[in-house]
Amino acid sequence: MSLAVAIQMDPLESINIDADSTFVLALEAQARGHRLYHYLPRHLSLKNGRIQVRARLLDVRAKRGDHFTLGEEIALDLALVDVVLMRQDPPFDMAYITATHLLEHIHPATLVVNDPVHVRNAPEKLFVTHFPELMPPTLITSDRREIEAFRAEHEDIIVKPLFGNGGAGVFHIRKDDENLNALLELFTQIYREPIMVQRYVPAVRQGDKRIILIDGEAAGAVNRVPKAGEARSNLHVGGTAVKSELTQREREICTAIGPTLRRNGLIFVGIDVIGDYLTEINVTSPTGLQEVNRFDGVKLEARVWDAIERRRRETRGAAQA
Repeated sequence: MSLAVAIQMDPLESINIDADSTFVLALEAQARGHRLYHYLPRHLSLKNGRIQVRARLLDVRAKRGDHFTLGEEIALDLALVDVVLMRQDPPFDMAYITATHLLEHIHPATLVVNDPVHVRNAPEKLFVTHFPELMPPTLITSDRREIEAFRAEHEDIIVKPLFGNGGAGVFHIRKDDENLNALLELFTQIYREPIMVQRYVPAVRQGDKRIILIDGEAAGAVNRVPKAGEARSNLHVGGTAVKSELTQREREICTAIGPTLRRNGLIFVGIDVIGDYLTEINVTSPTGLQEVNRFDGVKLEARVWDAIERRRRETRGAAQA
């Protein structure tokens, strides 16, 4: 099966080829004989009922400093390609949401990964609330009195923006911390959305585990351990990646959410688990493939493409029936 694959992502110059999940997905697609195109989200247009982009043929290689070649810019009708990978980084803002609306016009005849409708309906910190039995105690509100009551009950809390990403704006507020009111004032000035508040889970000191699910099945995990004096474990703020196996509780979490992910066309998903609790379900542009590959000696991008190709055959068969 040779496919035409358009990748909607950020500029190729900026990626770290030793860590970027989209890069190894592109390498694997190319190795399978698929034809690759690259375009930026701002080059996506709806014109006379057709979804078009200004795209370039893409060739990738695992060579630092020389990892890609782009062809001449062409006008490409996305209804004529087989697969679109929606892989630009958040923030999950109105530009991101608009892109899902546009890509909805071509899906599933052109398979969009992940399904744009369910990406739009599954922002990381809100989608997870559909599985309250798996989460730590959580509050989402703009009401300061509710936040103060939640803190009085749980004492040690985490406060974070509802649509943040990469650990930005995440604060650990201890029982005796006097900065909560000032922090809420700052959040009110910066964000219009409600705030997410969760009970602090001390197990984060042992790590925040990223688990990769492919078409609803657990495929591997990496533990991200925060550096000393830091409540966040994100790798780009100093967290350290550590080899990890799935616990029985983590397998239970994956089994609980897997059918929903599969049913909603969320083929490549990364979840975050701290201790016994599910904290986020990342569906917009999840990462972690290369870290798991190195620790486990696997090639998860091949499993992702197996799932994409299988889903593409299913959608094509349904269209022909």
